[in-house]
Amino acid sequence: MAVKQAGDIALMPFPFTNLANAKKRPVLLLRKLDNSHDDWLVCMISSQLHQFNPDLDWKLDSTHPEFAESGLKTSSVFRLSRIAVLDGSLLLGKLGTLPDTRLQNLKRRLAAWITES
Repeated sequence: MAVKQAGDIALMPFPFTNLANAKKRPVLLLRKLDNSHDDWLVCMISSQLHQFNPDLDWKLDSTHPEFAESGLKTSSVFRLSRIAVLDGSLLLGKLGTLPDTRLQNLKRRLAAWITES
């Protein structure tokens, strides 16, 4: 992946929470952490729709207008409860993108969840 930017949907090995292993899966690049490193805050994307948490996650249905540009193969859940900071060199390739308005919406959703008491 030559040029990475927030809003890109890419493939990468996403670590399990116990760090014992990782699985290649789509992720959403939420934000580059700083200009001195190629580290990215990413969220996991899953086709397991039953894992959808309506209070935090976002579901992209295959009939949604944003689906075609996503590069995803099937309806998917953007799991904002599954985030990680990963080196950009781990990204295996770009699948597609989300519009900036959707990216900003997801960032606001994550920020609101973090600041809940």
